[in-house]
Amino acid sequence: MQSNAQTNKIVLDRYLSLPQGSRVQALYIWIDGTGEGLRSKTKTLEAKPQSVTELPIWNYDGSSTYQAKGSNSDTYLHPVKMYPDPFRTGDNILVMCETYKYNKEPTDTNHRRACKEVMDKASDEHPWFGIEQEYTLLDQDAHPFGWPKNGFPGPQGPYYCGVGAG
Repeated sequence: MQSNAQTNKIVLDRYLSLPQGSRVQALYIWIDGTGEGLRSKTKTLEAKPQSVTELPIWNYDGSSTYQAKGSNSDTYLHPVKMYPDPFRTGDNILVMCETYKYNKEPTDTNHRRACKEVMDKASDEHPWFGIEQEYTLLDQDAHPFGWPKNGFPGPQGPYYCGVGAG
């Protein structure tokens, strides 16, 4: 079975430009039970929230995201930060969430809560953090994008920390 990774931009633009009135789409985003996957679902709000504290806690089936057993799968999304949605534009927002079990305990992959507790205790300090992101873009044939089809590229010198296609 061959997948079609293309999106019809005209159809997409038509739906993205539909009038929303005063309503806002809030895309709740969280880390799933693998600790590596992101999950999301959208909630329609009647108006744009002015603060993350105005966003409601929302639930989902944690057994479907490896975060709960099927016998007691209620899992809760607690909004912690919101950003303008660069994809849906307008007043729509992205909502970063922590996840909690039915008993109000953090899920096993909710590491943000423990980190925040430590950071709150060290609030008089001024730590520095460095994050190195590495990723590979794959072509439709699952081969690294831009690599020669029958081999490997040259040394990484020209590519290291590079931006763009030049």
